[in-house]
This record gives sequence, C-alpha cells and structure tokens, in this order.
Amino acid sequence: MTQGLSNACKSGVESDVLCDIVYSVLPATWAPVIAGLISIVLILVVAFVLRNVAHRLITRVVRRASSGNASLAGRLRGRQTVQPEGLDAVAAERRRQRSETIGSVLRSVSSIVIIGTAFLTVLERLSVPIAPLLTSVGIIGVALGFGAQELVKDFIAGMFMLLEDQYGVGDVIDVGAAVGASTTGTVEAVTLRITRLRDADGRVWYVRNGTITRVGNESQGWSRATVDVPVAYSAEIPAVRELLTQVTGEMWNDPAFRDSVIVEEPQVWGIEQISDTAVVFRISVKTIPSRQAEVAREIRLRVKAALDRASITIAG
Repeated sequence: MTQGLSNACKSGVESDVLCDIVYSVLPATWAPVIAGLISIVLILVVAFVLRNVAHRLITRVVRRASSGNASLAGRLRGRQTVQPEGLDAVAAERRRQRSETIGSVLRSVSSIVIIGTAFLTVLERLSVPIAPLLTSVGIIGVALGFGAQELVKDFIAGMFMLLEDQYGVGDVIDVGAAVGASTTGTVEAVTLRITRLRDADGRVWYVRNGTITRVGNESQGWSRATVDVPVAYSAEIPAVRELLTQVTGEMWNDPAFRDSVIVEEPQVWGIEQISDTAVVFRISVKTIPSRQAEVAREIRLRVKAALDRASITIAG
C-alpha cells in the first residue's frame, strides 16, 4: 500500500504541482506517501463534486421538463402559473412521472460513469495495471451479454417504453398475449425490467418488458363514455331527442363534472338502432382517462329520471 502511494506521484515529480509542493515541505521519506494520498483524495473529491453537479443539473432539467411549456411561458411573462384542470392536469401529472423516472435513470448512469472513471484513475495512480482489468471486464461483459440476452432485451424495451411514454403508474392497460392471455389491469409499478399489473380480480401480474409486443392504454389522453337509451317504437323521436339533449346539457353545466370529469360537451348522436319494438338513441361523452364508467352511470340515472317525468317508456 505504501509503495503504491509512493508511486502515485513518482511519474509526476516534475509536472505535478501538488507533488512538488509536498516534496518541498515534507521530508523525503514521507513526501511520496503523503503526496500520493493527497492526490488520490483530490481525485475522489473532484469525482463526488462532479457527481453532485451532474445530479443537480439533471434534477433541474427534469423539473423544468415536468413543469411544461405553459408554466415556462408564464414564468417568462412574470405571471403566476394557473393550476391545470381536466386533461391538462392528467397530462401534467403524466409528464411529471415520466420526467422523474427518466431523471432517476440518468442520475444512476452519471454516478456509474463518474465514480467508475475516478476508481480507474486511482488505480492508475497507484501503478495498478488496469489494462488486464479492462480486458477481463470486457470478456465478462461479452459472456454476460450472451447469457443474459433476455435481460438485456427487457432493459432496452423498458428504456424505450419510458422514453416514448407508452404507459405509466396508474394507467389501465391491456398487454395483449404477453402472459399467455390478454391481460388488462392497472399499472402499479414500472421498472426497466418488469411491469407490475393488478387486474379487476385483484391478481397481480409481473410482466417482463421484453415480452410485451403491443399495449392498449385506456388511460392516455381521454376516454369516451357511450350510453344507449332504448325507447318504445311509438315514442316521438323529436321529443326524446330534445329530452336527452336537455339532460346532457344539465350534466355539462354541473360544476361537479364540467372540466374536472367531462372535458367536452356531451353529444346526442341520434338513433343508433331501430327495430319493430324499440328505437335506440346513443349519447357520447368525452371524459378524462378511466372515468367513463362513472360518467355513464350518472347519465343513466339522469336519463331514467327524465324519462319517468315525461312518461316515456323504456323498451325492453
């Protein structure tokens, strides 16, 4: 160990300023050891400072990316940022989760690169031959690459999934036949290797990212609630249409649903089906992701009450 520390400044006696200062102050017996030790400490300190700076920069970039262009424009104008609502709030939350996940990966990569470089530099200062070490690491890496192809495939698929924002925690997705049958569930956790889902029965699925060939995301952007209202064939079509339009208009003007749950004014599309016993009207409502079932139930309640008041019979 002492010999290694002595060699840390041996090659730099004439050019290393720190070593020159130590050699001029301390006795020749201890100067090489102290100078080598100080040199190694400085390398480690610089490495940890660079690591902290890199983490701070990544965190700052992630925070700005998650805040979105709208808030950035507001800051440039000196105005207070308005809290997003409806789809904007969902998009802002997804952008925040995605940015934090990617930021965590970037911080880990930067730590490995910086600390690994510092470690190799210290070994070189201690006159430890690093060429055989690098060669051995390369051979081991190739062997692991052949033996862990599926693991590498999972990591690459997970990285692209995060970069492309295919889905995130809280999304309801269908992963197709990745687990032997079409599985739909809520995403509970996402890593570079696996995705954890919980289906409607409470069963937890652990799906390797490399096995997912297609994803159906039911929580991205917006959802649509469709409600079919069957009335008797003898019912007056204009009156029924006007009644349904009135019901959907009242729901659109309800502060409990507008913008916070329903993102566009509901539409009565008209007659969807017709038979000798019934006429089916269809109502369409665009909602925030995963709230379509709640909105459809509320529409059915209001339509039922309105039809009862108007004495319009619902067909079987």
